[in-house]
Amino acid sequence: MARLILDTNAFLWAVRQPAKLSAKARETIADRANQLLVPACVPWELAIKHRLGKLPAAAPVITDYAATLVRLGASSLSISHQHTLLAGQLQWDHADPFDRLLAAVAVTEGAPLVSADAVFAKAPGVTWLW
Repeated sequence: MARLILDTNAFLWAVRQPAKLSAKARETIADRANQLLVPACVPWELAIKHRLGKLPAAAPVITDYAATLVRLGASSLSISHQHTLLAGQLQWDHADPFDRLLAAVAVTEGAPLVSADAVFAKAPGVTWLW
């Protein structure tokens, strides 16, 4: 069993538009032997981007977030001070705070980050899965 960290798009696509996932990501997420972890920054990012009109497809996920996690077979992962401290200290030329936090979570938890965003391939210590 592998532990996997889902980023915002991977989570949203897994529950709303699985065809947008890569074949590898779709297969890995569908494998119930894997433990799917969704960091607490994911619903925060979903809510912000939905409010700004950037993610209209997120409305039903936001409305029924806990049940959506259950249907996916995923668990929420709390953000700790270790995650946030590392996010601020990462030697990575990338300013997006959500991406920095996701990278730090993946490193701290020792789990691959499932993301379509190739920027994570350059994040120090991150195992990027797509």
